[in-house]
Amino acid sequence: MTETDLAEIAGFGYERARDELVNVVKMLEQGGMDLDESLALWERGEALATRCEEHLAGARQRVENALSRREQE
Repeated sequence: MTETDLAEIAGFGYERARDELVNVVKMLEQGGMDLDESLALWERGEALATRCEEHLAGARQRVENALSRREQE
């Protein structure tokens, strides 16, 4: 996975990263690729999963902050 690929994925919104991750999983499940192609696709999937987790962590923090503000009022 190149730095360009990682930079591209870092700019993805949650939905785009999730949708692409679903496609990566489908492709890996279908098989038919050689080892190098499979590993490259798996690495991309890992990067996409990490991006999704970052978005979910941010959303979780926003909800916690909103609930905390509401309790303080």
